[in-house]
Amino acid sequence: MRADARRNYDRIVEVAREVFREQGYDASLDEVAKRDGVGPGTLYRHFPTRENLLDAIMQSWVDRVTETADKALAFEGSDRDLLLNWFEQYVALISQHKGGPAKLTSAMGDPSSPIRTKCQVLSESNGRVLDELRAHGSLRESVDAIQVSRLVGGVATIADNSDLDVAQVRPMLEVIADGLLT
Repeated sequence: MRADARRNYDRIVEVAREVFREQGYDASLDEVAKRDGVGPGTLYRHFPTRENLLDAIMQSWVDRVTETADKALAFEGSDRDLLLNWFEQYVALISQHKGGPAKLTSAMGDPSSPIRTKCQVLSESNGRVLDELRAHGSLRESVDAIQVSRLVGGVATIADNSDLDVAQVRPMLEVIADGLLT
């Protein structure tokens, strides 16, 4: 990619991140182009679909998911506290943009989703935390990462749609954690 094309690409991603943070993932792509000062053709040349733009926006997020899981695994405390700490971090990760929890949770486990690879990173990080608990013997046998991702994502979606704060979300996460642990 030429240097000027790369600058356009990067600038569109940053502007789209701002617009999506303010208005949600369904914000107008024309608004992104307008705010960036480029024509719609330039935006669509770099990102033929909304999903391509979302994928580019989410790349730095993917790196944060892995770092957050690493930190959660280093948490010292009870298995329940480790799980709740991870769940709160998980909710924060998928709630960075309005509409994000629903978008990510509905794409979880869908092989045809254009953001499938991003969801896999999230699910794999979730699986790492669950595997740690499984190794301690404190996780129910039948629990799998996708199920837990959907449950916690459902809580995050409710919080996102209802503008709930962390204190209102925690009791719902506690119910999930208590149901998963032996």
